[in-house]
Amino acid sequence: MSEIIHVLLTGGVGSRLWPLSRKSRPKQYIDLFGGYSLFELSVKRNSSISTKLNVVGNVDNNELSQKSLSKLGKVDYMNIVEATPRNTAPAIAFSAFAAHPEDILLVTPADHIIKEGTEYTESVKRAIELAGEGYIATFGIKPEKPETGYGYIEQKGEDVVAFREKPNLETAKQFLAAGNFLWNSGMFCFKAGVFLEELKKYEPEVFARSMEGWFNNKEGKLDLEDSLKIPSISVDYAVMERSDKMKVVASEFEWSDMGSFEAIYEYLYSQGHPIDDNGNMVIGSENYTAFVGFKNSILVCTPDANLVLSREQSQEVKKVYSNLESSNSVLV
Repeated sequence: MSEIIHVLLTGGVGSRLWPLSRKSRPKQYIDLFGGYSLFELSVKRNSSISTKLNVVGNVDNNELSQKSLSKLGKVDYMNIVEATPRNTAPAIAFSAFAAHPEDILLVTPADHIIKEGTEYTESVKRAIELAGEGYIATFGIKPEKPETGYGYIEQKGEDVVAFREKPNLETAKQFLAAGNFLWNSGMFCFKAGVFLEELKKYEPEVFARSMEGWFNNKEGKLDLEDSLKIPSISVDYAVMERSDKMKVVASEFEWSDMGSFEAIYEYLYSQGHPIDDNGNMVIGSENYTAFVGFKNSILVCTPDANLVLSREQSQEVKKVYSNLESSNSVLV
């Protein structure tokens, strides 16, 4: 009998959430969500749906993952440790090589927040059904607003017409008005063998180098020399945007990739986090704070850095991070 394996992708720094998110503690490990991190919530959410857990991370975050899993009492899982990040296509390939071809992989990032409940469970069940029929299923979220921070999926029923890059505001409004565009959640479901067939078809070098790297692993840890030979490419570019086996599950569960402080603001506000009369919020400090002449602003406080931003400019935080990174600042 085939397994249903939850593949948890733990890479990424979360540069748009600086200074909360750092290389030493990326956003998926921050305890900001009811006593749990996004990583921990994802493990909990999918444990009743799957029969196994594969955690795909890297040498920099492996210890953080192990601490989170220990906190949850999770001891039975496969730990795949990349020597250096090679993007999502190789990361998923490692789990597929580790599985039986008929096993179904439910691939989720570790840094999204999703409301548990019937809507989520039913969407996953439908994706598993489609995977069992030989399709590659992706989850499309019905959009609530013209969001420019997400990619989109153009759909016709369960058929994927096209994947669209993150749009500008005017294009996002057009997508919303058209009614057949969904937010691209970055979550997938497929048989391990089907994914590897498609990867080999469209990116044979990524397939071959990933296979070589995986079969030379030592207790789930990949060799650096092998890893550097693997082309770095996202699963979207490698397979999803090219495969004729794609299906989309239009999903209505509450979802956010928590990729900006606007998303953090909305989540915390929904949980009762205070704001002032002008919609300003403080994150990370209990000190009395007064905003004068500001509306819908966010103050983020950490021991070594503070950030002041407008909610509407949340996507611009990545530029601050990039500038610090290029100057080799200790603050990243």
